[in-house]
Amino acid sequence: MANVKATYRALLFPQRITDFGLLIKFKLSLTVVFSAVMAYLVLGGRSWLGALGLFTGGMLVTGAANALNQVLEKDFDMLMERTKDRPVATGRITSAEAVLFAGLMSLVGITLLGMFNPLTAFLGMVSLVLYAFLYTPLKRFSPVSVLIGTLPGALPILIGGAAIQGYISALAIVIFTIQVLWQLPHFWAIGWLGFEDYQKAGFKLLPTKEQELDSRIGLYSFFAAIPLIFISFLPIMVGDISFGACLLVAISSLIYTGFAWNFYRRADRKSAMALMFSSFAYLPIILLTYYIGSII
Repeated sequence: MANVKATYRALLFPQRITDFGLLIKFKLSLTVVFSAVMAYLVLGGRSWLGALGLFTGGMLVTGAANALNQVLEKDFDMLMERTKDRPVATGRITSAEAVLFAGLMSLVGITLLGMFNPLTAFLGMVSLVLYAFLYTPLKRFSPVSVLIGTLPGALPILIGGAAIQGYISALAIVIFTIQVLWQLPHFWAIGWLGFEDYQKAGFKLLPTKEQELDSRIGLYSFFAAIPLIFISFLPIMVGDISFGACLLVAISSLIYTGFAWNFYRRADRKSAMALMFSSFAYLPIILLTYYIGSII
């Protein structure tokens, strides 16, 4: 009997690992922490051990926020096609287990961030609280939630900067602003594409009336993207970033704005998909470009 139980647990182990990855939204967490590590490097971090510590602490804090998000949205996740198989929604991981995981991850993660300095730990905690306890519940009440959601989405930039500098510099604020603005077309394109699914759960992600799926979403995306072109050059004035790097970021921003304009003109699934996929490429491109521009 003991052998049967051991075999059964062994068979379940790979699924538990998979479910844990889904609980912390592993791919999303990687994207978020990538921003923190790149900000650390752009702002002068040259210790790969430090970058590893920031990555680990960031992954734990982000994973904790995502786990709490799934606990709080369990009943709503069950209503949507894209989220109905999440481990908490299906019961493969209980809410109690998820909260326990989140508590342990946040404790260890904040401690690791605190090893850099108190400001880094504080910003990590603020990011977790904003995402789990403000953005998450607000999604069902107002599209303002998207604006609120850009803050924890961009705070990794300030976290990475604080980890190496010990304060919030002007250059960190500039890159933080870029990441805030970048998220608006990104979120709105996703919200437009998944409108019916989000509507089932009562999520209000679009800045229009629920029955309207018109070109105004594209227009709002376009207006949000335009400032990116001009902000791209600010790192020359507030940081040690080369003109060539800033020019390449401005060109990338112009292309991203063009995808938003195309979404406004066409307002169809193809143009929304193009904007969404361009948003996936935009952030790593500009962060890597600024990093190269900081070391040459």
